[in-house]
Amino acid sequence: MAANLTPQYLKAEENYRRAQSLDEELKWLQIMFAEIPKHKASEKMQMMLKTKMSDVRKEMEQSRQGGSKKGGAKSFKIPRQGAGTAILIGGPNAGKSQFLSVMTKAKPEVAPYPFTTQAPMPGMMPWNDVYVQLIDTPPITPDFLEPYLYGYIRGAELILLMLDLGDDDGIQQCVDVLERLQTTKTRLANVSSLDEDDVGLSFTKTFIVPNKIDLPDATERLELFHELYPLDFQEFVISSTEMIGIETLRNAIYESMNVFRVYTKQPTQKEPDRDKPFTVKQGDTILDLAEMIHKDYVQKFKSGRVWGSAVHDGTMVKGDYVINEGDIIEIHVMP
Repeated sequence: MAANLTPQYLKAEENYRRAQSLDEELKWLQIMFAEIPKHKASEKMQMMLKTKMSDVRKEMEQSRQGGSKKGGAKSFKIPRQGAGTAILIGGPNAGKSQFLSVMTKAKPEVAPYPFTTQAPMPGMMPWNDVYVQLIDTPPITPDFLEPYLYGYIRGAELILLMLDLGDDDGIQQCVDVLERLQTTKTRLANVSSLDEDDVGLSFTKTFIVPNKIDLPDATERLELFHELYPLDFQEFVISSTEMIGIETLRNAIYESMNVFRVYTKQPTQKEPDRDKPFTVKQGDTILDLAEMIHKDYVQKFKSGRVWGSAVHDGTMVKGDYVINEGDIIEIHVMP
């Protein structure tokens, strides 16, 4: 991307990746264009943003006239919750639903036959005193990929690509998922980003999760997968039924959300509320937290007090104070 991108631009870019409607896409593209530094090095990117905004406006007009290519497709909007979202994808019978039931309190149908999952199912994975949203999805095959999955993959912090080690067909089914997405503008990668030359081309951070390592010949299948299809994704080998590798993966999922926990307290209270911490993105400021608490707090913000590892306890701070893990924050607003 162009040099010297502002924090406001990067936040708009993140929201653009998560957009679930054309209106949202256009809104965040416009903010990205307004925030991008206007110099020669960014000229190409400015033109790309203008083109993308024009394309979105045309698609919006087609949709209003009833001619959108997306018309009639199934859509499942699941509100974002918790510290972030990880999407489970894979081929038929890869063990995604069993994994969801182990990691959360969700109760998906679990059966030893393919296409048990017909619609996305969310669950909340606990990690210490916060939660991460996991969403199970229907299987992906060379001939079957629900259109709404593109938005899910694009907008997630993390993708968990399940590899079935319990069946000889598992390797090819996993490769089918990779190859199917590779032909689209929604792709899997080691790091989440937008393409420098095409803002519509999105890459989402992915873990490869070989599952069912407890079954016969699973180790040999995993070695064959490594030999035939070496990937640079982080790998976490598990068994959902035997709980092998589950806690290591749980920690990695949370860490991949790139968030800090922060605790708030009222000026009249001695102790913070430690039951329900807020989770903020690394690099967020106390003003970002104020906006999460109440939209009016940003305009009315006066000052803050912080107890944490980076300051002396009770230090008065301004709105640009960058939050650290475990901070206790007291926000003062004007009446």
